[in-house]
Amino acid sequence: MVKFNLRRMGNEDIDAVVEVEKKCFKDPWSKESFKNEMNNNPLARYVVVEEEGEIVGYGGVWIIVDEGHITNIAVYPDKRRRGYAKEIVKGLIDLACKEDVYNMTLEVRKSNVDAQDLYEKYGFENCGIRPKYYEDNGEDAVIMWKR
Repeated sequence: MVKFNLRRMGNEDIDAVVEVEKKCFKDPWSKESFKNEMNNNPLARYVVVEEEGEIVGYGGVWIIVDEGHITNIAVYPDKRRRGYAKEIVKGLIDLACKEDVYNMTLEVRKSNVDAQDLYEKYGFENCGIRPKYYEDNGEDAVIMWKR
């Protein structure tokens, strides 16, 4: 059985998170973007998941008054289907609940049915579409809410 750990992200994790980001997205966030999130955005909360001490995924949420907006979730492609994304989603929900946030939202690519299925398992519902939301290819985003 693979040992893994979910924990809050620190500045020392930024380089590893950027590597995950590069492997997962066509238009990845930069190192500077993550530094800004960690050091200058009081709304931002991030978690990382480690497999035997190596960061294999991460997720983020912005806590805006009484709502949580999941910004991103990523797991190395070769580490998927092992439950890491589930742990990240659960971790972000738990983190938000500890801050008295019980309504959460996110956008997900319309084509990413696997992610939509995962979010539905945690109570998120499809509530609409943001047309041409993704800049890299103009794909629509599905808006999901958990109340």
